This record gives sequence, C-alpha cells and structure tokens, in this order.
Amino acid sequence: MARGFVYLAAVVDWFSRRVLSYRVSITMEADFCVGALEEALTKYGAPGIFNTDQGSQFTSEPFTDVLIANEIAISMDGKGAWRDNVFVERIWKSVKYEEVYLHAYDSVGVARASLGRYLDFYNRLRPHSSLDRRTPDEAYFDPTPFMAAA
Repeated sequence: MARGFVYLAAVVDWFSRRVLSYRVSITMEADFCVGALEEALTKYGAPGIFNTDQGSQFTSEPFTDVLIANEIAISMDGKGAWRDNVFVERIWKSVKYEEVYLHAYDSVGVARASLGRYLDFYNRLRPHSSLDRRTPDEAYFDPTPFMAAA
C-alpha cells in the first residue's frame, strides 16, 4: 500500500494450485485466516491433510481447532523447511510480481478489490507450466486430462 500494510491469507489446493479462498486484513490476528479456512471448507469440503507454515495465526487455537473439528490432519513446515510450502510460496511470488508491486493501493478496500481481481485472473485465465499450460480452474474442476498426461 502507499502507506501501511495489508496481509493476505489464502487456502490453496496443492494439486491444481487453485486459490480456494482468501482474506485480506490489516492485522496478523488469526481471525482472517480462520475465515479463509472456514470458507474453503464450506465451499469445497475437508481435505485429508492441511499444510501451513508455523506462523502464529496458523498455530493458534482458533485455527487448529477448525482443522481438528473437521478431522483434518495438520502438517506444519519445520523451521527452514521451505520445500514443504513451495506451492504457496510460488503463488505469493506471482501475486507480488504480477499484482502488488505494480500498484500502490490507496486503501484497504482498493487492495482487497484489486487482489480479488488478480486471484480471479490467476484461477480462471493464467496458465501454469506445471499444469501442462492449464489454468488452476481447469486442473481443479477437470483433473482427468491432466492426470492422464502425467
């Protein structure tokens, strides 16, 4: 932002790289992360495993309680284990270089709207080499052609 910071949390499907849900906040409190998690679970169901880093918002009781209540195994990256979170880190790089660094948002509302447009583009229109040039939406909603090619 032109002044201050906003924080982005996203729930991402590892296979398709699709952003299932996201939230923007001006604080690092756990509630916006819990909101993104609950939205993803409501819309797409519970995964068998949920991977995250060891940030305080993800290790908080409100966040881990949602995972436990939904019988989701918790996988947290160890200190310095960057490879465990590589898919999300790759998305953050795309978000930063293709969206955030190109704009100095004037307000949280502008940041939220602009990030929302970018993530919609990312899911629906941006092809990925790791998905055989398919978009995350194509890989998520129709994984069969991609899986057959693998």
